[in-house]
Amino acid sequence: MSSCVKPLVQTKETPVVLLHGFDSSCLEWRYVLPLLEESGIETWAIDILGWGFSDLGKLPPCDVVSKRDHFYQFWKSYIRRPIILVGPSLGSAVAVDFAVNYPEAVEKLVLIGASVYSEGTGKLATLPRAVAYAGVNLLKSLPLRLYATYLTFTKISFSTSLDWTNVGRLHCFLPWWDDATVDFMTSGGYNVSPLIGKVKQKTLIIWGENDRIISNKFAVVSHFVTLFL
Repeated sequence: MSSCVKPLVQTKETPVVLLHGFDSSCLEWRYVLPLLEESGIETWAIDILGWGFSDLGKLPPCDVVSKRDHFYQFWKSYIRRPIILVGPSLGSAVAVDFAVNYPEAVEKLVLIGASVYSEGTGKLATLPRAVAYAGVNLLKSLPLRLYATYLTFTKISFSTSLDWTNVGRLHCFLPWWDDATVDFMTSGGYNVSPLIGKVKQKTLIIWGENDRIISNKFAVVSHFVTLFL
């Protein structure tokens, strides 16, 4: 079962759909989504299959194809018209993959700090499953998540950083999280570099000038419209 934040009102304008980054949830948008709704924009925030708070009592495959098909079925069931698709970090790879495979569903793209040039999960895909499970246990650890928050945000207090870190790892304590994450890791992950030239939708790239996780040099070589913040 999908988990999402549904819009308060549905309009005749193009709806905005917010994806999240790697191993995250729709809670990424807890500050932005209310502002979009206050502006009268129909806004959906969706958890990608295998991440977030989806109810996975019986674990399905969580590879790229399964994530794409799951998102398409959600769009076909509930939205049913072209969208403005917003993806941050690895969510940009999800957005590109979806837009190329289902162009009728996407009117425009917004990619934020886009992680679209990595070649999937690389050597992690070949790890023995026991080692992979040890790795995902490290992935949800408080110190590692706190460090990621430190890299992502500047000039915030430790208490705020700790609060945001705890919110960002809530979904990691769901009973299916370890299995879903290992399944994605060993499947090879997203490799959308060959798809970038096939994107036909108008695309806006937003990037922080001082991004400490993904260098904004990748924005410069893209053929999309780029906005540095």
